[in-house]
Amino acid sequence: MTTAGSHRPIRTRPEGCGSPLSGVYDTALLDLDGVVYAGGEAVEHAVGALAAAREAGMRSAYVTNNAARTPVTVAEHLTRLGVPADPEEVVTSAQAVARMIAEELPPGARVLCVGAEGLVVALRERGLEPVESADDDPVAVVQGYGGPEMPWGRLAEAAIAVGRGLPWFASNTDLTIPSGRGIAPGNGAAVEVVRIATRWMRPAPEPRVAGKPLPPMHRETILRTGARRPLVVGDRLDTDIEGAHAGGVDSLLVLTGVTDAAQLLRARPEHRPTYVAADLRALHRPQPEVAGDGDGGFACGGWTASVRGAALVLAGGGPDPVDGLRALCAAAWTEAGAGTCRAETDRALSALGL
Repeated sequence: MTTAGSHRPIRTRPEGCGSPLSGVYDTALLDLDGVVYAGGEAVEHAVGALAAAREAGMRSAYVTNNAARTPVTVAEHLTRLGVPADPEEVVTSAQAVARMIAEELPPGARVLCVGAEGLVVALRERGLEPVESADDDPVAVVQGYGGPEMPWGRLAEAAIAVGRGLPWFASNTDLTIPSGRGIAPGNGAAVEVVRIATRWMRPAPEPRVAGKPLPPMHRETILRTGARRPLVVGDRLDTDIEGAHAGGVDSLLVLTGVTDAAQLLRARPEHRPTYVAADLRALHRPQPEVAGDGDGGFACGGWTASVRGAALVLAGGGPDPVDGLRALCAAAWTEAGAGTCRAETDRALSALGL
């Protein structure tokens, strides 16, 4: 139920349809925030679903753009939630950006580090020396999420160093992150502060970014996990799903985080997942097929969807409203082709309660 490229047709029957995904893919590359946990607590059904997938032989790797925490800390958190994890199963954007920097700078190079412990540890593991001031003779600048307590002065140090012409790196540029209380500013917001403070420069500086959806993060993940048939699992179109698209691998979008049904229907080709599900239980359940209904529409689980005039139209019914959403996605994306669906969606989504 996706496009493999911007001009290829909708795949209404991916390989996993009719089978549990845990039997088709060897490794689930799982985002964390909004997928496994939210606000520090496990997402509903996540613990049992991951255990069932593991029992079926599917390995799990936890791939996060959040550069604040170390893999050890993340693994301990997951284990406390009931998801046994080793630090080696955790891949962070801090690790990806540290590899990028280390491939360009000599061992022992001083790097102005504007971030939290996870970024500091990742730099040291690559033989680099983190420093905190633009006056500590750094030869590069790197930014990573520093948490809500990030001092304003750290951003000032970054702006001063970038203004001096030093190479600028960022673990990721997610503008927002989910939290237990709502959507909060992410590292991308902090990067924008430095960008604004240095826009007087000509040419204006741009950071080199490692995190999802860009290739350095996918490369880091494959190097660390050794996955041969990975499935990217995420809640964001612009990081998780686009990253899977860029890496040429299949993806599962779960509706437990940032992306809602309306955003999904309007997804551009590079943001269209292979599979859509309510939550992680999809890993160990057979995936339904979306099939043409013979009248220009698409059917899934008793629901049929088509574009009529300027609106998406939904008919039929079934026990799982996500089946209706799957049919709507196929209709919307077929109508949109390589663009964005412009049909009205509110009435159809209201019928699903989404």
